[in-house]
Amino acid sequence: MYSKPADSVADLPLAGEARELLRSCVHCGFCLPACPTYRITGSELDSPRGRIYLIKEMLEHGRATATARTHLDRCLTCRACETACPSGVQYGRLADLGRELIEHEPPSSRDPATRFVRFALAKVATRRELFTPLVRIGQALRPALPGALKVLLPARAEGRSTTRDMLAWPTARHARRMTVLEGCVQPGLAPQINAAAARVLDQLGISLVAARDVGCCGAMAHHLGRTDAALDQVRRNVEASERLLDGGCEAIVSTASGCGTFAKDYGHVLRHADASISAAGARVSAATRDLCEVVDPVALERAVTAVRKQREPVRIAWQAPCSLQHGQRSSTTGKVEALLRAAGCELVATRNPTLCCGSAGTYSILQPELARELRTRKLDSLRGDEPTAIATANIGCLEHLRQASPVPVRHWIEIVDSILFA
Repeated sequence: MYSKPADSVADLPLAGEARELLRSCVHCGFCLPACPTYRITGSELDSPRGRIYLIKEMLEHGRATATARTHLDRCLTCRACETACPSGVQYGRLADLGRELIEHEPPSSRDPATRFVRFALAKVATRRELFTPLVRIGQALRPALPGALKVLLPARAEGRSTTRDMLAWPTARHARRMTVLEGCVQPGLAPQINAAAARVLDQLGISLVAARDVGCCGAMAHHLGRTDAALDQVRRNVEASERLLDGGCEAIVSTASGCGTFAKDYGHVLRHADASISAAGARVSAATRDLCEVVDPVALERAVTAVRKQREPVRIAWQAPCSLQHGQRSSTTGKVEALLRAAGCELVATRNPTLCCGSAGTYSILQPELARELRTRKLDSLRGDEPTAIATANIGCLEHLRQASPVPVRHWIEIVDSILFA
């Protein structure tokens, strides 16, 4: 697809990159049935091909229309279209460039309520020092909250001993050492996930230490079109991560697949930066691993066999986050399933395993109607064979599904941890 950027945007670095990415699209339409929003609305403007045309028009006219904003805002960036595309179109990067173009428009191009929500997400949800205390206040007031707000907050674990066991973190004692990203919302919503990861890896001969100086990965600001803010977060994280790597950590582990997907892309995000920080970004990207990439299934099976008691296997429905199955597909495909089986779980059949759950970072907040419809469809597909729990690998998917699921939704490492330390 050929495009000539308008003079008003031609000098922007994003214009040249978008033009090159557009060239690979051949209008074939293979992306349409893979797109979750197209499957709901039936509108081609809610498909990757339709949105690519809108981005092309923005480039050529030098401005964004209300139509372009509406349909790009509706995009989940699930990247299912990339998996389906025979031409290798890098749609996720193209959509991000389109959003960045939209953010060059005057602020008044969006209504005040939407501007406020987007601002709050970028300023509060990305800072765990603000987000976690707010969650704790909400949890303390949870019984008095209206139902719509109450469901958004996970209940706190009851009992001091239960909380202590869930959050217990083993002392670093192994020669092999890795660091784990804490994220921005996960410490507030589900701090037990990283603790469970530390306990499991400790049993496998790896000490996991928290990367406390590494903040929000930058994905949220990036997908909101706030490129400068995202770049600032990325630079700070790269510098902090390099210090950890220089200190002997062999890998940077992510227990949230959405964060890991973006961190693995730091080298690309910093491609226009000076040579030293660009090289550092590439180093950090290369060292970043999703948790499923560092847990060895053979070692896990041995550890579970050593402690296993006679009992029925846990029936698990596996929900593969889009960031894992499309964003990181070359390195993570099938690995969580293998680990759950190694831990003695029985994986039940699911329909439409590639369907997005509708969480998609901030999407469930900014596009609630589409997000709820996608969640309903996803839960129907996951619950068909009556699992006792749903496993996932991303905090956003976990929280979004939990709010409507009649069965528990847990991070897969929590399930493995509960089997090892039952």
